[in-house]
Amino acid sequence: MIKNKASLHALSFRRAGRSFWLNLFILASALLVLPFSANAALFGGKFKAEVETEQVAIKLHNDTLAGGYQLIDTNGLKTLIEQNTNVMIVDAMPFKDSYKKEHIPSAKQFEFPIPDMPKWDPALTDQQTVEEFTQLLGEDKAKTLVFYCGFVKCGRSHNAAAWAVKLGYTNVYRYPGGIFAWKGAGFKTSSL
Repeated sequence: MIKNKASLHALSFRRAGRSFWLNLFILASALLVLPFSANAALFGGKFKAEVETEQVAIKLHNDTLAGGYQLIDTNGLKTLIEQNTNVMIVDAMPFKDSYKKEHIPSAKQFEFPIPDMPKWDPALTDQQTVEEFTQLLGEDKAKTLVFYCGFVKCGRSHNAAAWAVKLGYTNVYRYPGGIFAWKGAGFKTSSL
């Protein structure tokens, strides 16, 4: 029990002193922890996006190995076109919903499905046959063929390139960035 006001004041001061130091400790601890929690909150999406990027990259790599074709990037394709090399570019997207609206200049069109197509199925190629695909590509099995679709995650260009390899074509490329990367680079498109 406190007997006088001076003792009460001294006790309050000590408690206030302890509270001040305790509060200072809590504040300092929070300032040390805050960057880590803020980092997780602010950059958590960045880290999750990296996981998705990694998954897409691994799938692209595995598809490329399984398909037996090569990859070409946007600048590489632009260079092939500018050099007027003997190259055929094939858009593997649907005619009406995509190719007709916009495509890479000089590209031909032949629709392929997004999921893997290990066996030819005309129901998945807009009722087109493997013979029609071969006719489009031509007799020159060494001709440079480049297949593209919408974007990296789209599997249409993988199916098209893999089927070209199955049919004996030897200079087959997949342009994984597709029309999105082409437009992203600021290159012109064509339409019908």
